[in-house]
Amino acid sequence: MLKTAFSIVAATFLTASSVFAANREDVRDFLETTGFDVAIESIAVGAGGAPTMLGLEGNDFGKAWADQTEKTFVPADMVEYALDLLEEQLDQDLLEHASDFYGSDLGQRLVQAENLSHMDDDELKQIAGRQIVAGMVKDGDPKIGYFQRMHVAIDPDGLGLKAVQVIQVRFLLAASQAGVIEQDFDEDMLWAMIEENEPATRRAILEGSIAGGAYTYQGFSAEELEAYTLALEDERMQQVYQIMNAVHYQVMSDRMDALALHLDKLMPSEEL
Repeated sequence: MLKTAFSIVAATFLTASSVFAANREDVRDFLETTGFDVAIESIAVGAGGAPTMLGLEGNDFGKAWADQTEKTFVPADMVEYALDLLEEQLDQDLLEHASDFYGSDLGQRLVQAENLSHMDDDELKQIAGRQIVAGMVKDGDPKIGYFQRMHVAIDPDGLGLKAVQVIQVRFLLAASQAGVIEQDFDEDMLWAMIEENEPATRRAILEGSIAGGAYTYQGFSAEELEAYTLALEDERMQQVYQIMNAVHYQVMSDRMDALALHLDKLMPSEEL
């Protein structure tokens, strides 16, 4: 059921025509120009927070968790996998459209800011971002409106949340079956809980996205963010993001599934 659910989400994302398939080297350049290679590599950074899905911390597992995630989430391998997927789905016209924007002076400044943000600690980024947003609200800063529009533009149907939910459920079930956590989870029960909390989850994601945007783009003017927003709302750019989102979640899912296979060897350690 879970594999079917993820396949449906992925199929919904991957709708672009590949009649004029992009050249592999052009796709590799696209990864670097857009900073998507860094976004893929940052999945490895996020792997350190995977134990929170289980109500645990990474250090509860001792050094074994860090060792296993390092073996499983190899940045270079993930980028190559993303390259394979993008080559299948991204056509030359879409590639050139996105590369033209992100290759511009503004685009490269945005990529640099986003690359740095990907590697920052998420919790600290949220704290700082929310403080910036509070100041913006007080001053009536129009940037907040652009952050909201940007959030919608990169995933207008909110399918990213469904993809993450499938990954989380699969990981929780694997952990339960491996005995890493004591709870005997039932798949239907997990989905019922997720669906009950989904409205609150979507609000939290939007708030987090705005805070993240405030933190990441604090060096940009309102005019520059308006230009970025309009670029993201372009139909071709939305197709590009639809594909990139699908690739990102496919790579994440693949690596989380690989990690789940080793959960029985990663039992939480006890203090002596």
